[in-house]
Amino acid sequence: MASEQLKKVIDIVRAQRPSGASEPTIEQLRAGMEKVAERVASDVDCRSAVAGNVKAEWIVPPEADGERVLLYFHGGGYVMGSINTHRAMVARMARAAGARALAIDYRLAPEHPFPAAVQDATAAYRWLLDQGYKPGKIALAGDSAGGGLALATLMALRDAGTALPACAVPVSPWTDVPGTGASVRTNAASDPMVQETDLLRYGALYGRNGDLRHPLLSPLYGDYRELPPLLIQVGGAEILLDDSTRAAERARRAGVNVDLDVWDGMVHVWHVFAKLLPEGQQAIEKLGSYVIAHTR
Repeated sequence: MASEQLKKVIDIVRAQRPSGASEPTIEQLRAGMEKVAERVASDVDCRSAVAGNVKAEWIVPPEADGERVLLYFHGGGYVMGSINTHRAMVARMARAAGARALAIDYRLAPEHPFPAAVQDATAAYRWLLDQGYKPGKIALAGDSAGGGLALATLMALRDAGTALPACAVPVSPWTDVPGTGASVRTNAASDPMVQETDLLRYGALYGRNGDLRHPLLSPLYGDYRELPPLLIQVGGAEILLDDSTRAAERARRAGVNVDLDVWDGMVHVWHVFAKLLPEGQQAIEKLGSYVIAHTR
């Protein structure tokens, strides 16, 4: 049963959603997301970097293993979000994983449509290898669009013959940009974080009239063979539930070791509310334990 704090979180999210007849511009959405960014813990060392020509930031808790890296891709529908909006959550994940986290500011649509994000994500991973980090000590992670990007990055790296990381942890991943999952409609009333209209708008901007089922844009339709172990965390109340369950099934059929972790009653990327929501921190701790187990 979900904690009492969940209702408070849902009320906060609903109060922050834009109201009015006209939909907000992308610039307004970006500004709104930046405005609610949480401050990172004072003992976390945050330092700017450039990872393969991609703006990045090292987010390092004091107890981090110097060889273990969590490469993180933020969410935001490929049109918004940044290192800043996700820094505090990534810091919690890095602490739980005993890792140095490298978060990147991949290029966003509509200025930079597909495949810009995949190009930046793969470039950042290859940069880590060039710096001497071992594939077996690297884990990929991301939330929402960033979760889908983590899966797409694995596929792109495999197809290019690049050594793959030890594991990946997609959180509430957006794997089906066309939004064909039944949960898009059945969970519409229970998930205040994302709406079907959001998916359609952001997908059109990122895909820019291309094939929205391209496997590196919608990894649900990709080839999962030879990918590393996956922990997919998803909320039972979110509209992207079926994006996770179907991706997990396709990966299993391809022989991938998949842990599908469905949290009853949780909304889209509930981890971001870890300061208020016990289940958020619990999910982060589980994510961290998984990364440690696969990067020993």
